[in-house]
Amino acid sequence: MNTEKLEYFRGILQEEKRMLLEEAGRTVSEMTSDNTNFPDPTDRATQESDRTFELRIRDRERKLINKIQEALARIDAGTFGVCEVCEEEISEARLKARPVTTLCIDCKMEQEKKEKLR
Repeated sequence: MNTEKLEYFRGILQEEKRMLLEEAGRTVSEMTSDNTNFPDPTDRATQESDRTFELRIRDRERKLINKIQEALARIDAGTFGVCEVCEEEISEARLKARPVTTLCIDCKMEQEKKEKLR
């Protein structure tokens, strides 16, 4: 992959990481500043359920941030866009759809097929 395309993907990954970190910071500040104490148990349960849901989303985003950091490291190492299984180049269309991917579409489909059989 040429340098121009690598820089394009680096920019996409860095922007996505920035947005995820910004959202995480916003969530933390909202949760720490919200001292609402609902006297009604149903309202408290709803608030707790909403917070739990929000934290689950942030946990998934944390995992995505780790994948983004790994993809940025692969760009630096010169292995970005190369399938970990077959070592063929991953299509640009797949990388645009999922820039953190480490598998080409064929290897990913094979992996999913094996997971379904288990």
